[in-house]
Amino acid sequence: MAPVRPWDAFTSAEAEVRAMVADPRWQGLSVPDRAHVLAARILVTPDGDRWLFGVHARWHLHDPADGRWRLAPPPRGTRARQVQHPAAVLPEDVIPYGPDFHAEPGSTQAFIGPDVSEGLTERLRVLLRSSGLKSELDYPLTAFDEIFGSDVPSTVAAVWGAIMWCAYAPAFDGNERLITVFGEYLRRPLPGDEWVRWLPAPPLLDLATLVAERQRAGQPRAALRLAATMADAAQILMSDTRFRPRALALLTMVEPMLRRQGLDDTHTDAEALRAAWLERCPRRLCRALLVENDLEADFSHAVYDLVEALAFMPDPRMAAATFLADLSDSKGRLPARLDHRLRRAYEELERAGLTGTSASESTEPDGFPVPGQVLTKPAAVLEVSPPDRASTAAVLGAAYATGLAWGRLTGARVPERGLAGQTALVHRLVHERDDNHTDHT
Repeated sequence: MAPVRPWDAFTSAEAEVRAMVADPRWQGLSVPDRAHVLAARILVTPDGDRWLFGVHARWHLHDPADGRWRLAPPPRGTRARQVQHPAAVLPEDVIPYGPDFHAEPGSTQAFIGPDVSEGLTERLRVLLRSSGLKSELDYPLTAFDEIFGSDVPSTVAAVWGAIMWCAYAPAFDGNERLITVFGEYLRRPLPGDEWVRWLPAPPLLDLATLVAERQRAGQPRAALRLAATMADAAQILMSDTRFRPRALALLTMVEPMLRRQGLDDTHTDAEALRAAWLERCPRRLCRALLVENDLEADFSHAVYDLVEALAFMPDPRMAAATFLADLSDSKGRLPARLDHRLRRAYEELERAGLTGTSASESTEPDGFPVPGQVLTKPAAVLEVSPPDRASTAAVLGAAYATGLAWGRLTGARVPERGLAGQTALVHRLVHERDDNHTDHT
């Protein structure tokens, strides 16, 4: 007989709320009525913390200091009791609206360790090869020129842009074939080293720029070819959960202009085209688009993913704090954005002088130390030891996504060779690599 999983208050409450939101009658309830039924299902742990399973099908923790509900994974397995919370004080932005509970499932894994499947890579290689045959005169490079040479057609950039925008965390093995196939088109070596390529995540605006420029030049067929290339890439990427949520969003945004020719012909401005694309996405895909629409929420969800990825640790919040300590925060803006439990863990490191000590504080943009400065790293306050390769990749992905989200929010740069905590984890995977790195971009 299979062992019976122990009952957990959080799992039970989550199932109850999911069932309510899935009920067709939920859509007919007013916001105050939804708040009332949710308030009756708030959990309180022995330490007095109040937990609500709310919008985006994620847990929120009540901050006693300011009364806000902040995204935070719950302490599953902890005793908790259900209490009545005043419905009137539940803000509308934590109440599920329905479609948000049907978000496309994805993965926080980076592309370090677990490989991209051969089938997916081969299909993208074929798409890239045909894209590379186009003329740069017909498809001039108007974005991604920091990646590709001036003689590379924008169809190649469209494939690259789709991959990087759709990736949850674009950190790749140095020998990942999905990246090495671009070698002949690259303007210079990619950021990182032979083990890991810590690649930038482009904004949707860069993809829209490629298409809008052709519209503006009076070349609608070329614009459609670029959009079709992005759609083809997104369709291929959907088979990998590390790409799937944003790949589905990208496909949803660009497909209408392929089905209804002339739909976006008037959008010759990249910003206007981007806005038109975003408006087409259904609400169930909203979390995949937070990276474009709400940078504060995007960062909060990335931190949530990071704490969840560290669930194997005895104290996931302290483990997450060691990664957050790598972020450049000279203005002290980070603690106020954390839930109070994670904030306490971070402030403990702060008091010990172990925060804001990322390599980004003492390196030039190309990763070399600044003369006269000492390259410092946080002391090993807590060793993060994932139990397996998949868990390591999940932590790396969530940590890198958090760093990128922080950079978008604050303008802080992510070092080209990764943050200290991330590179320490990479060293744990080195012996599991697939080859001896005889060919890398």
